[in-house]
Amino acid sequence: MSGERDMTPAIGSPASPAFGERSGAPVGRHARDWRDGAWSYLFGDDTEYAAEARANGAPGPLAEVAHGMMKPPVWTWEVPLYFWTGGIASGSAFVALACDLAGDHRGAAVARKVSLGALIPSPPLLVLDLGRPGRFLNMLRIVKTRSPMSMGAWALTVFGNLAAAAVGADLLGRHKEARALGAANVLVGGYLGSYTGVLLASTAVPLWSRSRLFLGPIFVCTATATGAAACRLALSAAGRGRDHPTIVALSDVQAGAMLAELGLSVVNERRIGDFGAPLHRSKLMKAAKWLVRGGLGLQLTRRRELEHAASAVYLAAGLLFRYAWVRSGPVSARDDEAVAQAARPPSP
Repeated sequence: MSGERDMTPAIGSPASPAFGERSGAPVGRHARDWRDGAWSYLFGDDTEYAAEARANGAPGPLAEVAHGMMKPPVWTWEVPLYFWTGGIASGSAFVALACDLAGDHRGAAVARKVSLGALIPSPPLLVLDLGRPGRFLNMLRIVKTRSPMSMGAWALTVFGNLAAAAVGADLLGRHKEARALGAANVLVGGYLGSYTGVLLASTAVPLWSRSRLFLGPIFVCTATATGAAACRLALSAAGRGRDHPTIVALSDVQAGAMLAELGLSVVNERRIGDFGAPLHRSKLMKAAKWLVRGGLGLQLTRRRELEHAASAVYLAAGLLFRYAWVRSGPVSARDDEAVAQAARPPSP
């Protein structure tokens, strides 16, 4: 028929002995033994095959992203910083409720402001990691109760709105409503402070998945300690003396929570054995543990200035703990032996 497309193949004829490599004739731009995979448009403007580079001893374009049994996670610096600010916000919400229950309503109002202030950077950090604001909004289109990421996005949104409403009520003098909103926010804050650890544990990364029993409690301890430390510094700046009952209580809480975090981390690392090797080698984890020990030592001096320094040290330790956990994940994912072992059920 006139005008019909010409379907004659470039080399040979279909289903004939002379087609392609059956006749010994090479197919144009075909690399044998699956070497076509050595080229990809993802490697920039170079559209040539890597055969010549490999022949000259060059690593070839795949060396930059080569991986074994598991592709490592690619979370950037925004993620652990978001974990840290969200933890401070969550811990501060608990401090506000405790102050209200103890009758220190002025201290509770300060803690609610600290909680909102710590939360403000969290959505931008999450959006920066996602790449586009629309991706965060898309996560709010549905509710997936079995997805820590979906529930975390909703927890962040609900927590932020309740925190802002509570602070607004404080500023308007509606203290009863502020206390009610703060109490309701604690329910959401409990999830916000722990879901980040659950999110890590729900992956297949050996270090994170084998720590699933401890990651949630560890992150809750860090959130409690950093929230208490941030509120203690804020209340001290507002004029509270070191002998004020709220300041004394927050000093005890920050030290106890950090000590619990340190203890849980040590127990978990021993429990998971070789899967914890990336944490053992992590300079960030070692620095965080020494900061906790240093903070405890500073508090024991019972000197006002050094106690303030201890609170700052605990905040820094909490940040390093978050970075250590996130940065150790890709190291664990590149360990093929650990990946293979983690795929097997844990020994009883």
